[in-house]
Amino acid sequence: MSDSDCGSARVQIAQLTTKIKHLSAVLHKKDVHSRKGLLAMVQRRKRLLKYLRGTDWDSYCFVISKLGLRDNPDHIYRARSGTAT
Repeated sequence: MSDSDCGSARVQIAQLTTKIKHLSAVLHKKDVHSRKGLLAMVQRRKRLLKYLRGTDWDSYCFVISKLGLRDNPDHIYRARSGTAT
C-alpha cells in the first residue's frame, strides 16, 4: 500500500470507518437526513468488506484487525431462501 493509493478497497474501508465514527459521535437523535447518510456509508462499507473478503483474505483480516471491526460472515453471506415455509 503506497501513499498515492486512494481507490483500493482497503483505503476506502478505512476512510468510511473514520467518517462513520465521526458522524455517529456528533449525530443528533432526530436528524433523519444525516442518519440516512450514515446508514448509506455503513452499507457501502459492508459491501466493500464483502468484496475484500472474497478477493483478498489476508487484506480483509488485516483491515478488520487494524480498524477494530468484527468479522460477521453469517450476516454477510446469509443465503436468502426463495420459498416460505
